[in-house]
Order: sequence, then C-alpha cells, then structure tokens
Amino acid sequence: MTENEKKPSPDGSQAASAQDTPPASGDDIVSRFLSGQGAADETPAPENPRCGFVALVGAPNAGKSTLLNALVGSKISIVSPKVQTTRSRVLGIGMEGDSQILYVDTPGIFTPKKRLERAMVAAAWQGATDADLVAVLFDATQKRIDDDTLGIIEKLKEAGRKALLILNKIDLIRRDRLLELAQEFAGHGIFTDTFMVSALTGDGLQGLLKFIAGALPAGPWLYPPDQLSDMPERLLAAEVTREKLFLQLHQEVPYATTVETESWQEFENGSVRISQVIYVQRDSQKAIILGKGGARIKSISVASRLELTKMLERPVHLMLFIKVRENWSEDPDQYEAWGLDFNA
Repeated sequence: MTENEKKPSPDGSQAASAQDTPPASGDDIVSRFLSGQGAADETPAPENPRCGFVALVGAPNAGKSTLLNALVGSKISIVSPKVQTTRSRVLGIGMEGDSQILYVDTPGIFTPKKRLERAMVAAAWQGATDADLVAVLFDATQKRIDDDTLGIIEKLKEAGRKALLILNKIDLIRRDRLLELAQEFAGHGIFTDTFMVSALTGDGLQGLLKFIAGALPAGPWLYPPDQLSDMPERLLAAEVTREKLFLQLHQEVPYATTVETESWQEFENGSVRISQVIYVQRDSQKAIILGKGGARIKSISVASRLELTKMLERPVHLMLFIKVRENWSEDPDQYEAWGLDFNA
C-alpha cells in the first residue's frame, strides 16, 4: 500500500492522504490569513475611522457566501451550488478607505423543520438583529420573489428594520427585468437603497463598497487591517473539507455529514499536518464517501489539501477519517462549536 492509498485505522475508520510526514511540533499555527500577525501595531489608525457590522441575509443559494468572498477579496466562506451550505455565522473583515467593514455571512433563511435548521435560521436572524446595516441579497435570475425572501421582508418590517437591497447575478439577466424587480421590491417599503451586482464577475461591487463604507458609524477598528476573518483555523480547515463534500456528493449525503479537525501539527519545514474526521449518520453514507477502492475519499482529500495549501500559504498534509455517529446533529457540543443555539 502506498502513502496515497486509503488506510484503515484501528477503529475501522478510513483515512485518505496525499502526503504524510512525521510532525515536528504540536504547536498550533496562527496564519497570517486569520490573525493579521500584529498588523494593528504596524498600521497607524486613521484620524476618523469608521467600523460596523453588515448582515448579509437572504434565501438559501442567493449567493451570500460568494458575495462575502468577493467583498473581502479572499475566500473565507465555503460555496456550493447546493442550498443550505452555510451552517453558522461567518465574519468577513474588509477595508474601504478609513472604514473597517465587518460582514456577517448568515445561513440562508427558510422555513426550518429540523433542530439544525432551526438553529441555522435563528443564527441568521441574530446576525440581522445585531448588525448596523442589513443587506438583503436576492438572486435576480429567479422568475418571482420567492416565499423565503418575502418572509424575510415581513420579519424586517415587524422589527422596524430598514435594509439595503442587493440584486445579485446581474450578468445573467436582462436590464429591463432588473428594473422590474427593483420596482417590485421598492413597493415593500423597507429598502433605502438598491444595488445591482454580480458577485461572480465583480460588476457593481465598488459602488456597493463605497456606500457601505460611508454608512457605517464612526468608531475605532476592531481588528488589524489585514485580518480577513475571525474564524479559528481548525474550523476554517473543517469548512474547506465540508465544501468538497458538498461539491462531490449528492442528494441527502452531504447534509448528513459534518467535519471536525482533530489535530493540527507543525513541521520543521514550515508545513502543517491536519487530521480530520468526517462524521456520517449511517454505514451506507460512509461507503458512498469512500467510493470504489477509496477513489472518492482520495479525490475529496486532494481537493481540500490543494485549497488549504493555497489559503494558508504553506504545504498541507491532510489525513481524512470517516466515522459513523448517528446522532451528531443532536449533539449540543457540536452546536456550540458552530456558534449555534442548540435550543433555538
């Protein structure tokens, strides 16, 4: 068996790795990507700084995570074509002139049925409640304003909150249709300004950025100016692998999975070894993720390792294990790790 093949562990789980080297140290890495490495001490604060939170809310798959990544200028929130990919609140930190913009990417808002879904939607509304600005994102390619988005509008009305309207994916829709949508949304009476953007191509983003920067309250920056997120590196790594599961798996299987980073070890050559567990609810799901001869788990491992190597700017050795834990979605500790309310 080569080091690139799947390897059984004593507990019967499976591992897939593209590389493997004994670790030199057990110290956690605090990457420049997350921490800014003390840049607050090196960059003088402006005379009139602004800082505030902007909640990105919308129906599932409106493009909130893609927009967040585009506004921040780096990938910090996972993206897939499937709905409900984002499970917890993600903070993205962007700079525009003297303004520090703290974007809160929230889970899609929909009618929840399961405990995890209720916690996700509760987190989204909490993000909107606490924010200085609320931006409602809508997929402009839809034929009509969907029920989930209408529900968001009604709840914002009840709370007395005004919002920005962001019509996304304008690269895929005719201009006359965009104007019709803007007029239809304006009739609801809660939108102070409307922006038409493409998170994918970047069209319209500069105007949106300048508006948000000028609308934030005066106040000191809360983070170093080159920090991009407050997400712990272990959770970030787990989210990257979960994204690859969503991209390579279908139907209910990706929704029945969660990923935990069990260890993060530094090497003498500057690389890092990450060991993760993919939890599933049934043996049949484990078999699907493994794939024939371990092909799928290896493909997921390689894709995740390449992304983490680029993101962390250092070589990554990734070990993936699959374990069955039937009730992981009912584990209060799991919700706490995600920043979700188990009792929502």
